[in-house]
Amino acid sequence: MDNRRGSRSRQGNSDRESQVNPEDLAVSADLSIAAEPSESPMFNQQLMEEICNRENLKQALKRVQQNRGSPGVDGMSVDDLGGYLNTKWPEIKEQLLNGTYHPHPILRVEIPKPGKQEKRNLGIPTVMDRFIQQAILQPLQKRWDSTFSEHSYGFRPGRSAHQA
Repeated sequence: MDNRRGSRSRQGNSDRESQVNPEDLAVSADLSIAAEPSESPMFNQQLMEEICNRENLKQALKRVQQNRGSPGVDGMSVDDLGGYLNTKWPEIKEQLLNGTYHPHPILRVEIPKPGKQEKRNLGIPTVMDRFIQQAILQPLQKRWDSTFSEHSYGFRPGRSAHQA
């Protein structure tokens, strides 16, 4: 980063000097905060084991295969996912349990808007990341859905805005 940029942002009146510059934070951010254990009992080793449970994973795989979708940056198709998991799952599971798994970059594509010349940006995660997201969603949804109001319809399974 250009040091002149940071020094320019600190110039100005005393009010500005006391403000935090977001650019400076991004450069010197301490990422160890993410490694600290959560205070919430919702996020613990038992939850990660539930996420990595064989039945949960089978359901997640089935859901990802049903949804189909395009390959992400790695080019892996939904049809290739099962074979890939057969060989790589122990390694991926270890990363998930240790908290060292990193999602892949998102593939950005532009799709045309109907009847317009404009395009809409669409982000496509890898099939593996969609599988892991689904595996995480299922146990969390079971825990959280029961805490919502009976009259809540937004983004809940089996409910829609039209039913509200």
